[in-house]
Amino acid sequence: MDTLAKLRAGQLAGLKRLDLSCGLTEFPSEIFQLADSLQILNLSGNALSSLPDDLHRLTHLRILFCSDNQFTELPQCLGQCAQLSMIGFKANRIGSVPGAALPPLLRWLILTDNCIEQLPEELGQRPLLQKLMLAGNRLQQLPRSLANCERLELIRLAANRFTELPDTLLALPGLSWLAYAGNPLREDASAQRAADNTPNIDWSQLELEHTLGEGASGIIYQARWNAPGQPVQSVAVKLYKGSITSDGSPINEMNACIAAGQHPNLIKVLGRVVGHPDNQAALVMELIDPSYINLAALPSFDTCSRDVYADSTRFTGDSALRIARGIASAAGHLHAQGICHGDLYGHNILFNAQGECLLGDFGAACFHATDDSPHSRALQRIEVRAFGILLGELLERIDSGLSDQQRNELQRLQQRCTQPDVLARPGFAEVANTLDAL
Repeated sequence: MDTLAKLRAGQLAGLKRLDLSCGLTEFPSEIFQLADSLQILNLSGNALSSLPDDLHRLTHLRILFCSDNQFTELPQCLGQCAQLSMIGFKANRIGSVPGAALPPLLRWLILTDNCIEQLPEELGQRPLLQKLMLAGNRLQQLPRSLANCERLELIRLAANRFTELPDTLLALPGLSWLAYAGNPLREDASAQRAADNTPNIDWSQLELEHTLGEGASGIIYQARWNAPGQPVQSVAVKLYKGSITSDGSPINEMNACIAAGQHPNLIKVLGRVVGHPDNQAALVMELIDPSYINLAALPSFDTCSRDVYADSTRFTGDSALRIARGIASAAGHLHAQGICHGDLYGHNILFNAQGECLLGDFGAACFHATDDSPHSRALQRIEVRAFGILLGELLERIDSGLSDQQRNELQRLQQRCTQPDVLARPGFAEVANTLDAL
């Protein structure tokens, strides 16, 4: 018996999470039978264009997903839901976002891939706002009131119509993860020149074997590379999808990955695929040794913008320092190329037992000028805050091998990296020097 039938038969009493994707054109009134328990409601993948005005009767509702529907306006009834903190309306037809639609406890707002040209000033009156996903819209500016959102840590603005990034955005004290590729901004052309020097690898030379992983921007396969006159080599091949992700365009990701160049703590790009039968964009990369694992898991509904670590994840002082040094060095290298990673997180870091590490996933990466202007420094120092958060997470999980002096030095560095004054944070060259001295 399917979920909707069970709901209508009254068999789901006490349910905390309800998922319904069955071609709905109207909100099922039977959902209100769950008003005393329902906390998460997922109505994605239907044909809905409205929600009931009395949605606030779901008094325990914390999370609502209505992606892949037919909404043209963010429903104003959401603003009356007292406990609602996470809202997802990705891939609708939304052009209007009324201020009244924003609930008072709003923490995480997903409006990716819509038609939004303007956001209301009320957005800056939501003090708990921590994560804001706006890629793939028609925005040219942000509300001035966003300067009040001191808890905002992650914002995705890729594939919009910004001609410049607001200074108020770059001064936000908590901002750590920013993506803005695919806007008509002035970007450093040297990054494109670097991309043009990448070797081409013909699709006919590649033999896909099995899937290694899949993300929002594409699928990674293990493959055999039969280069003419060379021994057969095991490699990884990433086939990029064409659609907008929460971070931005997969093609922007590929260009940034290429332009990053080579560094011991970045996954090596061997070449760009040409001649795919469907003209699909793809990269050939080095195959990572299976001893490497992810440092952390993706953020959860509760942690919002912060990674989730397994209870068993512990480090020696030496391995934690090697991870910190490696990532600081990689990020400094990227900044020197005019690239911000945009997603410097534990879940995008692979590491092994010795503390050797690799920074991956360029889905949120963006180009910037390589000058030393306040604008470029601010973009880089935003990423330094992300590193400071990572350093704090490492420090919390060190069991042994750090002297009191080393721990104190690392804590001071962590505090400097995360201080609210963006331009007062150290650059990655100074961060790396401090870590080397330890």
